[in-house]
Amino acid sequence: MAKSMTLLWGSGSPPCWRVMIALEEKLLQGYNQKLVSFGKGDHRSKEVLDINPRAQLPAFKHGDNILNESYAAVLYLESQFRSQGTPLIPEGQAEQALMYQRMFEGQTLHQKLSDIVYYNLRVPEDERHDSTIKRNKETLTAELKIWEEYLEKMEPGSYLAGRSFSLVDVLVFPVVAYAVRFGMSQEKYSRLGAYYTMLKDRPSIKATWPPHWLEGPGSDLIKDL
Repeated sequence: MAKSMTLLWGSGSPPCWRVMIALEEKLLQGYNQKLVSFGKGDHRSKEVLDINPRAQLPAFKHGDNILNESYAAVLYLESQFRSQGTPLIPEGQAEQALMYQRMFEGQTLHQKLSDIVYYNLRVPEDERHDSTIKRNKETLTAELKIWEEYLEKMEPGSYLAGRSFSLVDVLVFPVVAYAVRFGMSQEKYSRLGAYYTMLKDRPSIKATWPPHWLEGPGSDLIKDL
């Protein structure tokens, strides 16, 4: 079945990483894949555009079915391969409700983190505005505190929706790891740090760890939050 799947992906991209983790959890190794270079502009190649006309990654195809939005791809994989690999939707009503809620809240965390990262990457230093930097840092700090509070209410060693690894962990862990990569203090945000430590060596995550992250340290961009 995996041989009918194609994934074009970029190293360090949380949306790409989500799909790769889900494929591992559903025992769908052996799919066709290609690492695409953002730096060389390869995400604008015809190969990518044929699957994703927005020139974005991931570009994911299963047979004739195209799912380029990571949330859609992960939900699709769980739906189509529910009885295979790790069950990613908990059975309990309360855990399901919490999982879906936290899944979509994860988009807010990702956006607020991206606001800082991409402002720093795309805007020359002499053109940056202190007010924008301050606002972006304040909004991300507030968001990180919300997730700290969420984890504080969970039992020690819990995943984001309870006792079981689920879709929300597939979708949000890459964002937490991205925050750590850019300098999030694991001491100040100790519960997010503990969550990161608990999951970073999970087989599906370790097998799909961004290759360029293994080559050198990250950034201290948000270390002062």
